[in-house]
Amino acid sequence: MGPQRSTSPRTVRRVVGAMAVVAAGLLVAAGCSSSSSGADAASVAESEAATPAAGEASARAALDQGATVVDVRTPEEFAAGHIEGAALIDVQDPSFADEIAGLDDSVTYVVYCRSGNRSAAAAAQMEAVGLTVLDGGALEDMTAAGWPTAA
Repeated sequence: MGPQRSTSPRTVRRVVGAMAVVAAGLLVAAGCSSSSSGADAASVAESEAATPAAGEASARAALDQGATVVDVRTPEEFAAGHIEGAALIDVQDPSFADEIAGLDDSVTYVVYCRSGNRSAAAAAQMEAVGLTVLDGGALEDMTAAGWPTAA
């Protein structure tokens, strides 16, 4: 065996830096590649642009469309005040999945909660079972968009 070489910190930094540049290049290349055609990418971009942002924008679009309102808060929160005509389906209740599975898939829904966190989770679950859903965000967003409340 020959003599052992000591690797200087400078050499180590160069090798690690080169590896980081190669890794970053691979990530960029992977992110830029696509198996879908340009037309498919345009369709995705159009549908994303057509979907309003969660919160007041979605609540306003849902009002314009006459969407069916689903309150995903607890029964106690619902009793304290809710959007007029809203159906209560508590996203934290174990029966949530069964209840949304029974909803009409030809209807557009708008969901809301107290702060917008549970509505996002509920919207994702509802979309996963094939429902059309707008995330109205918080009760405050819904009222700001013009939805009437009931006590």
